[in-house]
Amino acid sequence: MVIFLVENDSESFVAVRQHLEQAGYAVRSFLSGAGAIRQAEETLPVLIMIGLARDWPGLELCRQFRRNPFLAKTPIVCLLQKGGEAGRVAALGAGADDCMAAPFNPREVLARLRAVLRRLEQPADWKPRLAITVMRLGEFEIDCSTMRISVNGNEITTTTLEFRLMEYLARHRGRVFTRDQLLDAVWGDARFVTPRSVDACVRRIRRKFEPVCSAQHFLKTIRGVGYRFDV
Repeated sequence: MVIFLVENDSESFVAVRQHLEQAGYAVRSFLSGAGAIRQAEETLPVLIMIGLARDWPGLELCRQFRRNPFLAKTPIVCLLQKGGEAGRVAALGAGADDCMAAPFNPREVLARLRAVLRRLEQPADWKPRLAITVMRLGEFEIDCSTMRISVNGNEITTTTLEFRLMEYLARHRGRVFTRDQLLDAVWGDARFVTPRSVDACVRRIRRKFEPVCSAQHFLKTIRGVGYRFDV
């Protein structure tokens, strides 16, 4: 599970980052808000932590994440360098799901982070949360609101997991993803999965598409790396 930490004072967050990594999270740090947004669109982190300090546009960054259709539902936790009710109110008003003030207790940060993830856990009838609900890519139509995929009008029945993998690869068409990247983005924190779980899912998808088209032409294996969706 990947967590993004966006801040401009790395020394203040060393202990927090180490504690999260010890708990099994992969933490990626960013000093640039623009860079964090670009990477978040591709990686889809489970949570974003934003350090709020004076003379740093952390609140505006929070608003940008909330306005981004790819990231609007991603949980955000703000870490204030200086406490105060006004700061907490401003952070929550900008779209944060929770807010903490320095000095940061790493154990409390971890506990509250997990609480936020529990509250916002995806329901069993998960549907993609992106604003773009229908993608038309050549002969493909992927309807995210109904979780349906069709090729030249022929609907292909998929499981939720198979749809999520297809939708993610199609949305990032042309880009090569490693198996580990796909596990993070699609499987999340599911237990008992390995990189071979990706291979097995791809094989099932290809079998289902075979009667109407050759899946090898759009769901391509990049030897030694992973997979790529092409139209």
